[in-house]
Amino acid sequence: MIRTVSIVPAILTDNKQDYRAQVERINYFTRRVQIDITDGVFAPYPTLDITNVWWPKNWAADLHLMATNPSTYLDTILKLHPSLCILHAEANEDLLPIFESLKQADIKTGVALLPSTYPGDVKQYIDTADHVMVFAGQLGVQGSPADLMQMEKIAIIRGMKPDVEIGWDGGANITNVRALAHADLDVINVGSAISQANNPAEVFQSLVAEIDKNGVVL
Repeated sequence: MIRTVSIVPAILTDNKQDYRAQVERINYFTRRVQIDITDGVFAPYPTLDITNVWWPKNWAADLHLMATNPSTYLDTILKLHPSLCILHAEANEDLLPIFESLKQADIKTGVALLPSTYPGDVKQYIDTADHVMVFAGQLGVQGSPADLMQMEKIAIIRGMKPDVEIGWDGGANITNVRALAHADLDVINVGSAISQANNPAEVFQSLVAEIDKNGVVL
């Protein structure tokens, strides 16, 4: 049975003006958006500082924080109050106390797994999280190719926690989005395929139509 899959545009930039432009370009056709933030350490390319992040009130914002020590961002995250905050299992600190603080503030928690991370090795995070991200791209970069071998993790995660929301991040585009949608995912984050398009709304609708197809021909 094919699950309902959401296409979620992703914003990644190091520039305030570009951030605003990306928000304005996608605001009229979507309400769930992933905002990617890096610390310049965990991911080698620093983005816009989290203190400059904002979003329209009608958005359900997923905050994906690629940081070595995410606890240093906790106060700001609580003030921003995203719908979901995704932290990396490979961070240099225990995520469970941070998850607890987020849950107390009614913020859903997510854990992202880099390609080298086996889901069973971070069971304590998956057991606690509302969302598990299978990361299959290059940290802090949009437009990198998808490592489709990471799809093997989806069944493992689903077996560990059947009802958890599972997301995909990295290289999703019109050529692979249907295969991803049929791999038991709930969310497919799309970066450059939308953000670099001449007509982002048209690409978004094409991606939605593609995942709704049931077979090879239709």
